[in-house]
Amino acid sequence: MSIALVRNPGGGKVYRYYDNTNEQVVSTAETSGAVSVLRLVMRRDAAPPLHSHSREDESWVVLSGRVRFWVGSNSLDECDVHDAEAGAYVYGPRFVPHTFQPITTTAEVLVINNPGAIEGYFQSIGPADARRDTEHADLLAQYGVVLLDNPPPA
Repeated sequence: MSIALVRNPGGGKVYRYYDNTNEQVVSTAETSGAVSVLRLVMRRDAAPPLHSHSREDESWVVLSGRVRFWVGSNSLDECDVHDAEAGAYVYGPRFVPHTFQPITTTAEVLVINNPGAIEGYFQSIGPADARRDTEHADLLAQYGVVLLDNPPPA
């Protein structure tokens, strides 16, 4: 018997997060807390605010489209900016401020958190007509996430 986990696109739990539909590719429960993997098709207006995590490292694999990443400062204007194309891997260690936004109309991205736990936040938000991250700052803090600046302009 194999202990490997193989999950093809569409094989994970699907749930609403604000006005987006996300797929939980791999849950923290399935990996004994080691990793959580989320698949999202992201629009330009769905970028998160600049933020940092204190409990996990975060990685992204750009599956389609192009994505811009802001990293390294508490202000968008002072961040380093990097563009990632389809196939790119991006790593963001804990405590390093970051945000990301498609350059193309949409982009499909795998979001990987090590260790996995933040998925509880995403699943608890549920559907809404638009992002309202600042309204959930207290809940984000329970997951070790601090909002630092606005999202990039759409």
